[in-house]
Amino acid sequence: MKDKMPSEQTKLALPLVLDLDGTVVRSDMLLEAMLVFLKKRPWDIFLIIWWMLKGRALLKHKLANETDIDIQSLPLNQALLSYVAEQGERGRPIYVATAANVSVAKQVAARLPNIREVIASDDQTNLKGPQKARVLQERFPQGFAYAGDAMADLSVWKGAKAAVVVEAPRQVVSAAQKHTTIEKILPRHSLWKPFIKAIRPHQWAKNGLVFVPLFLAGKLGDAQAIMAAFVAFWGINLVASATYLVNDLLDLSDDRRHWSKNKRPLASGDLPIRIGILSVPVILLLGLALSLLAGKSALLIVITYIAATLAYSFGLKRYPIIDGFTLASLFTLRLGLGIAAAGTIASPWLLVFSMFLFGSLSFAKRHTEVSGVLLRGGDEVRGRGYQTLDLPLILANGVATGICAVLILVLYIIDDAFTQTFYGDITWLWGFPIFLFLFISRIWLMCQRGLMKDDPVAFAIRDRMSLALGGGMVTCFAAAWIGIT
Repeated sequence: MKDKMPSEQTKLALPLVLDLDGTVVRSDMLLEAMLVFLKKRPWDIFLIIWWMLKGRALLKHKLANETDIDIQSLPLNQALLSYVAEQGERGRPIYVATAANVSVAKQVAARLPNIREVIASDDQTNLKGPQKARVLQERFPQGFAYAGDAMADLSVWKGAKAAVVVEAPRQVVSAAQKHTTIEKILPRHSLWKPFIKAIRPHQWAKNGLVFVPLFLAGKLGDAQAIMAAFVAFWGINLVASATYLVNDLLDLSDDRRHWSKNKRPLASGDLPIRIGILSVPVILLLGLALSLLAGKSALLIVITYIAATLAYSFGLKRYPIIDGFTLASLFTLRLGLGIAAAGTIASPWLLVFSMFLFGSLSFAKRHTEVSGVLLRGGDEVRGRGYQTLDLPLILANGVATGICAVLILVLYIIDDAFTQTFYGDITWLWGFPIFLFLFISRIWLMCQRGLMKDDPVAFAIRDRMSLALGGGMVTCFAAAWIGIT
């Protein structure tokens, strides 16, 4: 049974013991260390498994020695820190007791106010659950209050005189209330909104490229081809979302120090790392299953897309120019998926055009990032291979590849489009390169003026002028297909 809430004087005399993972830190230090380790040494994943078999204490100790977590960028629970600061200023003794390795715990504690002592795991002891409860009861025989967030903390709360429950699920709050006095509850916000944001459904617009081969091959009346493309579209949506999660998990430290990416759900702690990791295989398998329904060729292309994305996330993103080429390849694979799913035979011009167009947009994204670093007084982009000195080269490459895309489109119209029988009036297609030129020019104009945000594709679907130019391109194609005279 829980006791009555102690008086204010009694509460201030009661040591307040803070957990770190999920409580003070809106993250999990073990998972952070594992991700840092795997990002640098993915081939050593079996070494992690070997350490894990020898016990969690040793695993945490080894990872603490082998990795360098960016402690200063870790997201902290500001609401809890405000309460802790207020309690500390009034003379209440504040301690840290965590299952994190002691070397990591001390670094985190250095960021906190008024910490008297750090009690943590070492290479022999994993300070969690009953083990932590026993140590704290021996350390504080007169009683203590404990701030935690998970079911594993119930053992500690049973021996505590008061509990501070931090962003915990309802069942944890209810269980804590049965065992001790609740000193304070910091409510948990819904995880659905940050989860949806993390999988980036707004980026699914890029996957609309899957439907382009249907239009160019004149198969808009083929119900089977349309259905296959639709299934492939949802398959690549899910696969892309899974790869976005992987990318964000590997880029936690860099994103936290970025002026806009620090608001991403995983980087900010709004979405627990554990949920991000567990979601990846589930979403990925669903996407692969849908891709298989679209055909074996479609599945092979999706697997290639996954491999290319992982190569990008684990290393290629740090190589200038190659990163832009890789991103352009990912867009082109979306077109290839549409070709395979719908069973069309697309002109090689389409794939070459895609590489140059999306290469230009990829360089626009890098131009924005490098410009942002320059404006903030930096000289290189974290997690990328670019320096601010590279800005003129990025501009030149981006504009050049964009103009090449316009030229390739003109050559397609001359060499290929006039031979297609499904066009009603090919003359309308000549408006397409004009609108495309204006669109590319607008993208780079916005880049030069500093008005482009992180992603030019996301910018385009919100920008009225870009939408109008896109509408012009669609109108030209529709008029050419229908044969308006």
